[in-house]
Amino acid sequence: MSKPIIIAGPCVIESQELLDTVAQELCRLNKKYELDIIFKASFDKANRTSISSFRGPGLEKGLQMLDSIKQHFGLKILTDIHESIQAEAAGQVVDVIQIPAFLCRQTDLLVAAAKTGKVVNIKKAQFLSGIDMQYPVQKVRESGNNKVWLTERGNMFGYNNLAVDFRNIPDMKQWTDTVIMDCTHAVQRPGGGNGCTSGNREFVPMMALAAKAFGATGYFFETHPTPDTAKSDGPNMLYLNELENVIVSLL
Repeated sequence: MSKPIIIAGPCVIESQELLDTVAQELCRLNKKYELDIIFKASFDKANRTSISSFRGPGLEKGLQMLDSIKQHFGLKILTDIHESIQAEAAGQVVDVIQIPAFLCRQTDLLVAAAKTGKVVNIKKAQFLSGIDMQYPVQKVRESGNNKVWLTERGNMFGYNNLAVDFRNIPDMKQWTDTVIMDCTHAVQRPGGGNGCTSGNREFVPMMALAAKAFGATGYFFETHPTPDTAKSDGPNMLYLNELENVIVSLL
């Protein structure tokens, strides 16, 4: 049986030191368990709750830092784009371009990502069902790119809360063979942290195991050495030293 796709890394690029620390641990796990973990970090968090929230180093510097990780550690790279004009530059560095959930119906963004020829990982919007995701997939494929993944990350459940309907995983497998479970964003409390997003990281391991039961082919984990001091998504990120145990449970 093939091993699952694992995507892991800090929410946002805070420093080169942080990227290096996480990359070293991912390389250790790759070697120990014969994996091929994809390194994830965002160069710009354009959808933060507050205008004063930290966003990252930006496109040019951020891609340089991600390319440094790729060159020095040999890891595949995933990052997200928020505007179609970012696609070409990102495609020159990363292996997987991610479309944020809130933007998964943005036609120009999907088409621009598709034209890079890279894998396009589309997160399912919090307001859509798994069945609805056939249309974003169609936009990418009809733009000439058949390398499409889908990612489940929960649905809005009232205010400041998400719920995961795991039936979305087999529903989305109708449209692509690769369906990822975003185990850390699924435990968010959107906007529930007095000007920032809160979350419950203690539920991340259970989210992963439940997704496995429903047939997920990959898992997405935001992770940080000290998530309580992280500049974005700290409450739902895994401690870096806990990532190994979660991965072992899936293997």
